[in-house]
Amino acid sequence: MAVSGAVLALREELAAGMRLIALFDIGIRRVTIALGSDAVWAIIRRPDLGGLAVRLAHCPGGGAKIRKRRKRSDEQLRIEVSSAIGLHEIVLRIDTLGLGLLRATVTLTPNAPLLVPFHPRDVYPLGLNDDPLTAHGQVEAAQRGLNSGITFFHIDEPAFGSVLYFQNLTALNTYFTATKTKPDAAVGGEWPELGYLPPTPPQSGTPPTDPIPADATVTMSDAILVFHDDTACDEQDMARRFLQMLGTAYRQLEPPPTDYRDWVWRAEKTLDDLQNAPEATIRHYGHTYIHPYTDAEYPDVMVQMSLIAALRDYAAWTRQPVALEDELKGGLVKFHDTNLKTMRRYLPNVGKDKDKLAVDSWYLYHPLLNLGRLAIDGDARAKRFFLDSLDYAIEAAHHFKYAWPIQFKVDSFDVIVEARNDDGLGQTDVGGIYAYVMLQAYELTDDPSFLDEARAAIDAARGMRFELNYQANLTAWGASACLRLWRITNREYYMRQSYVYLASFFHNCEIWESEIANARHYRNFLGATCLHDAPYMAIYECFDSFSAFEGYLKDSGPDLDPAARLLISEYCKYALDRAWFYYPDALPAEVLATEIRNGHIDRTLSFPLEDLYADGQPAGQVGQEIYGAGAAFVFASRSFHAVEGAPFRIFCDHFPVTSERTSERSLSFGIDGGTARSSSFSIVRLPGKRFARVTLRTAGGETIRPRHRSADRIDFVIPASGQVMLAW
Repeated sequence: MAVSGAVLALREELAAGMRLIALFDIGIRRVTIALGSDAVWAIIRRPDLGGLAVRLAHCPGGGAKIRKRRKRSDEQLRIEVSSAIGLHEIVLRIDTLGLGLLRATVTLTPNAPLLVPFHPRDVYPLGLNDDPLTAHGQVEAAQRGLNSGITFFHIDEPAFGSVLYFQNLTALNTYFTATKTKPDAAVGGEWPELGYLPPTPPQSGTPPTDPIPADATVTMSDAILVFHDDTACDEQDMARRFLQMLGTAYRQLEPPPTDYRDWVWRAEKTLDDLQNAPEATIRHYGHTYIHPYTDAEYPDVMVQMSLIAALRDYAAWTRQPVALEDELKGGLVKFHDTNLKTMRRYLPNVGKDKDKLAVDSWYLYHPLLNLGRLAIDGDARAKRFFLDSLDYAIEAAHHFKYAWPIQFKVDSFDVIVEARNDDGLGQTDVGGIYAYVMLQAYELTDDPSFLDEARAAIDAARGMRFELNYQANLTAWGASACLRLWRITNREYYMRQSYVYLASFFHNCEIWESEIANARHYRNFLGATCLHDAPYMAIYECFDSFSAFEGYLKDSGPDLDPAARLLISEYCKYALDRAWFYYPDALPAEVLATEIRNGHIDRTLSFPLEDLYADGQPAGQVGQEIYGAGAAFVFASRSFHAVEGAPFRIFCDHFPVTSERTSERSLSFGIDGGTARSSSFSIVRLPGKRFARVTLRTAGGETIRPRHRSADRIDFVIPASGQVMLAW
């Protein structure tokens, strides 16, 4: 095993002994805070079962002086470390009520403008006798790109257990801004040198010279470590353990605020633009089709079905037909191949610059999912197209043995693009959306062969672990398919397999709020990057995952792991806030891309940008995404709730689990998002109506006071789990 000098130096220091500063316990684990030659360490040991060394403060030059400070009520220890480079302050907090947890927040006030050409990683597994070279285990997940600063690993020999390391990147924005760096894949490492590697400027003959300012206090690390007693296990237990440990770390975070977003107005504006903007639609064969981007790209079936399904939801919510929905459905016939009996990606007259026989694997099944939704709602034409396409859908699954490539020829199954990169993996989560489509077919026909297909597809994904995610929304639909399978078959295996999909999804989320460059103008907290290796969040994957998770929560019950419920509910809550910034009119004009891959950006049109970046790159480089315009209809129809006969509607950023009219002027409203979390709940006046006087109480009878009141809206904050009683 090749190791760095830092590992060997730590080994020697542990053998020689360090100066003791403090001792305390986290459950069965003993924590020693000690001063080494150039660092302050937390050594976390499990008696006779190894340990973990965590570098708290790096003090080049040595000679550090330690002073204990008065700790606050929620703190275990607060110390100051004076060294050649300045003053570190270390604050340690612990939690032992559930999984063991240590949070170490470290700030630095430099003595002079401080350049940081290098800073070592901070986590080292320890074997017997505190030797990092004799600790054996495995890293299961590490940070990808600018997603959450996570590494998840287990130490098996000796059997210390599992560790989730979560670096709260939000707290480090001042460091990134001062040094003009970004935390791209900053958390991970090579065994046995793991954890956070603070980003430093690229080195060259003339390196950047952006220092941490003198006398400015900068957070250098805000690390949360969660401990589990168990070591290696099967992928289902591992996924559930990851979710539980991530949920524990998540509860330590100070949740960023959310703002009320008027998705009803946005939906009305979007519909008007879809109907009237010449850049939105094109005519072929006497039918109307949606452009994928503003006045750009050829119509394809996924785009049409995405808008049709969203418009259907919106029409059901408004209780008014939407003419554009019927216009778009009329053109579906030209995508239907009567010879192959499938929905083709492109129209027959697609330009020669496109291969009309090529299809991405997920493009085959996602339109069927939306056709299935319409069919289940009673749309006869959608049902006909859906059922007629199932034999081909199954044939493709069998041909590829439930392991789909990136792209293939629709007429021959010849592979065009096999794998996403050199790992040989294709679209690894397509089996999840395929399973969902098969379950729709089972619901429509009661034919058990479709149920068998769904099970076969989910079973074929066994062993993918954290490589399961290819595209965020497909992974979300796979989780939903698993939970529906559990409901149908009553086999706990499928609920547990849903955790594998969820773990892979949340591994690909940005659980931090970036203030780097242009990112300070929008929000990215809890956004999922669209692909497993994508540098950006995308609106389509955002709202489609939101829809999939709505179904997941509806199929869940008290058996669902609370951490899974918490993370899903929080994802959906923040999606309603974060997604607003995909619309170019919500952003300063100067942050928009000027070089655009597809079409152009028109800030007057209520169509979202495809791409936002945690590192603040120009927004909308891929284009203004008309096929993502369904977001406004989905968010409006899920978060706003009509109250029959009342002069208002209700907005809530959690899905309701109960809603009961208790009298002519009262109702109860229940949500189940997670304990000790909050939810936004607003009373929104209807146009032309007079506002009623409202009273909101908890189920226990405690009056909830408004946090904001205007002529059109009253905003409350309510518990994210439980019932409220509304009277007017």
